[in-house]
Amino acid sequence: MSSELLVDFGDEPATAQLGQLKLATIEDQQWPTDESTLSKSETDLSQRFDSGSPHLPWDHPFYDIARHQIIEVAGDDNFGRKVIVFNACRMPPHHQLDHHKLLMYLKGTLDQYVESDYTLIYFHHGLTSENKPSLGWLRDAYREFDRKYKKNIKALYIVHPTMFIKTLLILFKPLISFKFGRKINYVSYLSELEDVVKSDQLLIPARVTEYDNKLRASLKPSAQPPMSPARSPPLPNQVFGVPLALLRENSPDGDQIPVVMRDTISFLSEQGLEIEGIFRRSANVTLVKEVQLKYNSGAPVNFRELEDVHLAAVILKTFLRELPEPLLTYQLYNDIVNFATVPSDNQVSALKTLVESLPEENRTSLRYLITFLAQVSANSEVNKMTNSNLAVVFGPNLLWGRDNAMSLSAIGPINNFTRTLLDQQHLIFT
Repeated sequence: MSSELLVDFGDEPATAQLGQLKLATIEDQQWPTDESTLSKSETDLSQRFDSGSPHLPWDHPFYDIARHQIIEVAGDDNFGRKVIVFNACRMPPHHQLDHHKLLMYLKGTLDQYVESDYTLIYFHHGLTSENKPSLGWLRDAYREFDRKYKKNIKALYIVHPTMFIKTLLILFKPLISFKFGRKINYVSYLSELEDVVKSDQLLIPARVTEYDNKLRASLKPSAQPPMSPARSPPLPNQVFGVPLALLRENSPDGDQIPVVMRDTISFLSEQGLEIEGIFRRSANVTLVKEVQLKYNSGAPVNFRELEDVHLAAVILKTFLRELPEPLLTYQLYNDIVNFATVPSDNQVSALKTLVESLPEENRTSLRYLITFLAQVSANSEVNKMTNSNLAVVFGPNLLWGRDNAMSLSAIGPINNFTRTLLDQQHLIFT
């Protein structure tokens, strides 16, 4: 992984070199369609709308954009930052895509996360002469994203960069600040992303994976990059990535609330309620891994000694996101995504019914979490974390599709459900 934005190509103008570059061969453009782009839960739900767009009705203003799944959200990265993914290979020919609407769709997505630290991953393979946007559009798009969008983006990873994209960035060098340029990283092979985000969180298009395999096959054995590490067997005292039912079974006192949730929420209740932007900041990834290892080794963790509120916040979110099944369960996915169709007068009773249908350990942990988040929201004048802001942070960590990635058209309904859960928690958990 490297950052090469500040490398120059000598005296020849970048524009001249740009015109000489080929984006892709005809063979590269003729990839088969992805065999599986929707999770089972999303496929079931799509029957209520159109099969092309699982959660947006055909008359939605962004239907034509959402159905291509160009933009996705993939939970949090290894630093506790939201991950936004852009798939160039899913862009249709430019005459079939409204690029202005695509830009508005991207802005609308980022608007939900720009107040928090976030990461952008761009899969470049599949951008061809048929689907690439114009240079004028790229220039206008960069200018459209003002400081609000650039301030909290902590990294932009360009996967499978070509000479075209590197030259393009040189061309835009006068427009790109030095500070933003340092956030741009080139990723040559998918395995390098493991340093950033767990690969099973990313619903990587089949053609991107196949291209990555071709790149690997073309290398000499001595130059082969490392493969993504295989998932190691769970440790005897493992708590991250372990089902709640098993954690309860392994708990000495049969506690239904996992130790990670108890430790982090207890500490944050004491020292985090008045911290501005709590849950919006990332943490040192080395410390995150050290704390995870301690928990998985059965060692006690004392956040009061660590004195890092944001570390505890990231550990809590990471624990939730790494559950094998989301806290709200796959079974409730369709009901939650469609919750907005429930008449407002019936929503509290519908919420109670959904919550009561959860397994006991899920229901108890959810109550514990939501009761704590209500305390956070009660201090929103100081910490700036209203129910809406908390829903944006925790919605994707409470529910996702079976493929781990989340279509953008599902994010709004999931976040709205989470906000309603927070708004009505005093009636639901009584």
